Amino acid sequence: MNAVAISQQPGPVAQGARRGLAFRKGTAAFLVLALMAAAGASSVYPGPTPGLAKVPMTETLRMQIPTMSTGTHQQLVVSGESAQARNANIPVVAGALAEIGGFTEISPKSAQYGTALRCLTQAIYYEAANEPELGKRAVAQVVLNRLRHPAYPNSVCGVVYEGANARVCQFSFTCDGSLLRPPMARQWQDSHRVAQAALAGRVLPEVGSATHYHADYVVPRWAFTLGKLEKIGAHIFYRFPGRAGSVAVFSDRWSGSEGIPALDFARLRRNLEADDALLATPEIEYVRGLTVAPDVTDRHAPIDVGGRLDTTTGWRLNIADPVQLSAGYRSTVTGQAASASALAGQVDPTGQPEIAGN
Repeated sequence: MNAVAISQQPGPVAQGARRGLAFRKGTAAFLVLALMAAAGASSVYPGPTPGLAKVPMTETLRMQIPTMSTGTHQQLVVSGESAQARNANIPVVAGALAEIGGFTEISPKSAQYGTALRCLTQAIYYEAANEPELGKRAVAQVVLNRLRHPAYPNSVCGVVYEGANARVCQFSFTCDGSLLRPPMARQWQDSHRVAQAALAGRVLPEVGSATHYHADYVVPRWAFTLGKLEKIGAHIFYRFPGRAGSVAVFSDRWSGSEGIPALDFARLRRNLEADDALLATPEIEYVRGLTVAPDVTDRHAPIDVGGRLDTTTGWRLNIADPVQLSAGYRSTVTGQAASASALAGQVDPTGQPEIAGN
């Protein structure tokens, strides 16, 4: 999922909106390795849960689940500013929100608690660091909702890092290189606090049984497959349709172990470099009077707009209607007509002007 910092397709404006964070530059792969070692990270990544087969959903939807990420590396219907209007037209699912109980299966005294807390903090930070408090809590609940749903792994880290080394990762920050950026202290602390509260059983009724979300500047194809619930900040939240999203299905238990998978750091660096290169692409500088960027083939001086009109200013070239002439112009025309009449009175029928004295 990618709500804060992930995109490989939108233009510079959309990129600034979706990134949401002024991440400091740096190749901090050593930081991730250190965090993994401190958290007791495991190189064993839990595979797809066999419980998916018992979920009451169509076979088509079941097959689509592994690719239903919120990153822009998936199929999008539209992206950019027009996506917001398109998203607004998707109706909210009818009926009351499901009431999901608090998640308290991992005791703070457990040896696995630190790793679970770190994974959940990472998800909140990289997905919603600059989102409002409710937005952070909503992301945390989506992670824990997935943990208890048969369609997903049964651990916090398993949910967060699902697909991290695959073609499509469920949370884009695990595969796009964002982990190589050092986190900012205040946002990390806020995310850590929200993660602690979520693991202590705090829930957010506004998103209920949500298992998916995406940023409002993209419209993934799955947005029309799931049930739209609520928009919080820049994120829109969804649940599975029908019985697949009912409270009764969220019955899986925590696996009892947590582990961060071994990551392909070469891939992370490539993805990060590609993303940085995209962001570094200069925006076209529009010159007043030009609706297209200046070109070397333009045959005029830089201060000469060459007759091209700047249509972005909102005005249009307007030639006055001949019958709607100004008062001054009408006065001139009337005067000319009077002079012509006076001259006509001095001309004989033969067309020859009269000669004084004749």
